[in-house]
Amino acid sequence: MALELWKRASSRRKRFYVFSLCFLLLIVITVSGTLTPLTLEEAKDLSKDLEQTQGDIMNMTVLSGTLLIFRNNFMISLLMFIPFFGPFFGGYVTHNTGVVIAAESLTSPSPVPPTLVLLVLFVFPFTWMEFIVYSLAFSESLWLSWSLIKHKGREELLTTLILILVCLLVLLAAAFIEMVLIMALSGT
Repeated sequence: MALELWKRASSRRKRFYVFSLCFLLLIVITVSGTLTPLTLEEAKDLSKDLEQTQGDIMNMTVLSGTLLIFRNNFMISLLMFIPFFGPFFGGYVTHNTGVVIAAESLTSPSPVPPTLVLLVLFVFPFTWMEFIVYSLAFSESLWLSWSLIKHKGREELLTTLILILVCLLVLLAAAFIEMVLIMALSGT
């Protein structure tokens, strides 16, 4: 039945199916990262690195912080677009995101289950925006890889460039929202 559904689906619908599966897969991989067992020492090391970055961001202007967050997230998404390599890199990055969330939750003054922390992050629009962009890049990497296997890579290139532009714009907006929320929640 699923194969029949796929065969009858339009190209646009197939892209939506692949995107949706990639979105769910990246969520599952991130959750698996939150469930990774860490020693207290490992968690402290990861938290220390994150606290340094957070401290740097809090001392920046909204524009500087936005550009730093954007640059980091856009570089990750660009690497996810790379055919064949992108999905593996995307899985690695999202898993590590979950591990960092686990480390933060273990080292907080009142520990909270890491999966709950991840769930709470989805209250913020920038989390949704970032996962959507990463899923777009991840799924487009799969389409581009398949096109290259079929020797039709040039045909997929325009779609890839349009999606890179969409990702750029969404991530810029997400970084601004994230930075404004950081400033508002920190009281600066």
